[in-house]
Amino acid sequence: MKKVAVVTGASSGIGEAAAKMLLEKGYTVYGLSRRGTCPEGAVGLSMDVTDEARVKTVFREIREKEGRIDLLINNAGFGISGPVEFTETADAFSQMNVNFFGQFLCAREVLPYMREQKSGRIVFTSSVAASMAIPYQSFYSASKAAVNSVALALRNEVKDFGITVTAVMPGDVHTGFTDARVKDTASGGVYKRSDSAVAAMEKDERNGMTPEFAAGIVVKAALKKHPKPLYIAGPKYQVFYLLFKLLPARLVYWVIGKMYS
Repeated sequence: MKKVAVVTGASSGIGEAAAKMLLEKGYTVYGLSRRGTCPEGAVGLSMDVTDEARVKTVFREIREKEGRIDLLINNAGFGISGPVEFTETADAFSQMNVNFFGQFLCAREVLPYMREQKSGRIVFTSSVAASMAIPYQSFYSASKAAVNSVALALRNEVKDFGITVTAVMPGDVHTGFTDARVKDTASGGVYKRSDSAVAAMEKDERNGMTPEFAAGIVVKAALKKHPKPLYIAGPKYQVFYLLFKLLPARLVYWVIGKMYS
């Protein structure tokens, strides 16, 4: 029996690349996105990860059709930028709703099926920003920190059921994510560093790793027999993460401030 994988955010970027890789490895792949588009060979379904009723329906339909769900790659997400002071409440809620609660809803929905079959793998897509909060991307950083916390807690909760949980933390990736970012328009230049800081971030993203490289780390984590709790995608970000753990927080955030000044 072919294993069944579900990938959210499969219409582009890391999700699309991961879906292609899983197809090559012989999985039956369901690619979920708001548009319902996905790589050729996968089954595309339209689903907004923040629509709880639709999430329940889609995962139930997949289980009823296939009889099992072996892997969930939680990948859907987007970004906002701007100073905390001028972030609209609706934008902050939307950021957390998609990046955090969307991943939570999908994971929660797949868990009963995985418990029943006594096996399953869940991979959360996080970010290096989860550990190193980036100025003017505070709510994006917060959403990914929340993802890490749930993933790490869930890992211990479900290990007795044969379910593995891990989170992958990519650094800068060159995808459509950059152009889709919702930017601050309300501050009127009060925070003089904001525009230059976001421009520097977007330059790094456009020169970042390919979605295929990041997806390779995601798929590796998904298929590993004993995956680590966290994976960092990109060699230089592994160095940054190590330094973050070793150096005093005051020094780390001084450096981050200089990077985006």
